[in-house]
Amino acid sequence: MTALIDVHAHFVTDRYIEEARAAGHAQPDGMAAWPSWSPRSHLALMDRCGIATSLLSISSPGTHFGDDGSARSLSRAVNEYATDVRLRHPGRFGHFASLPLPDVPGALTEAAYALDDLGADGLTVETNAHGVYLGDPLLDPLWKALDARRAVVFVHPTSPPHAEEVALGRPRPLMEFLFDSARSAGDLILNGVLTRYPGIRWIFSHSGGVLPLLADRMQLFTDLFAATLASGDGTAAASIRDQLSRLWFDIAGTPFPRQVPALVDVVGSRRLLYGSDFCWTPPQAVVSQVASIDAAVQPEGDTWRALTTRNATRLLGQ
Repeated sequence: MTALIDVHAHFVTDRYIEEARAAGHAQPDGMAAWPSWSPRSHLALMDRCGIATSLLSISSPGTHFGDDGSARSLSRAVNEYATDVRLRHPGRFGHFASLPLPDVPGALTEAAYALDDLGADGLTVETNAHGVYLGDPLLDPLWKALDARRAVVFVHPTSPPHAEEVALGRPRPLMEFLFDSARSAGDLILNGVLTRYPGIRWIFSHSGGVLPLLADRMQLFTDLFAATLASGDGTAAASIRDQLSRLWFDIAGTPFPRQVPALVDVVGSRRLLYGSDFCWTPPQAVVSQVASIDAAVQPEGDTWRALTTRNATRLLGQ
């Protein structure tokens, strides 16, 4: 049985949780509590599920809690911690480094340090940073720098602005994360970021959230209201489906029986990746998710394990 490569795996540190709580995130994104994490518990779950390597990242709410200086310091601390874990367990862990967005100068500095000095496999950003979505022109200097590096950028969902009102008191990962992934990907597409910076290798999680269901509607509005939705850079945009097909997608969450088939119908399977969402997803839920992947109808002449691992190897080896 092919071992999996997990591109959507999380860690927390004592300092990170302490600073997040101090900033008002006692119940992060409406969840009841923070998870616990250790390399030992993570490795035990990986061995149980047949996961060879996990790419660690900080999840929502990210590392910026309102002050640029504090966010830079916290981002550096969690990135160096993850690097130490990776070095102590060769081959078992990789790392997507956190950036202190929306502080763009700080993000540029941290991205260079993480990629050049720490050897990070890529970077992680939230779907929005305090209401700044990924297509915002404010972020163009960062995307330009990462485009030149052909960097991998893992996009993790977070709470949208006015989250308490729109979530109606429910945990935001229940539904709002899936909507915010689609909102953020749509912002990249409609503002021309994917066209201007084709070298960035974007990963969106949870099978793109509700994106597969919106692809045709986005195309319809783009065709009908091209002048209103134009990015303004004068570049002829590819179709919505073509642009979505440039993204990579992990299948964390509930991939079968409906999400993955819907996604594959829109973008194909060549950029599908495995994701567990541990440690925010409890161990037994990860075990059940892997079992559902193994029990699902497999691709013709292939398996979901082999396909996603092959794709991840290609992505991370480029």
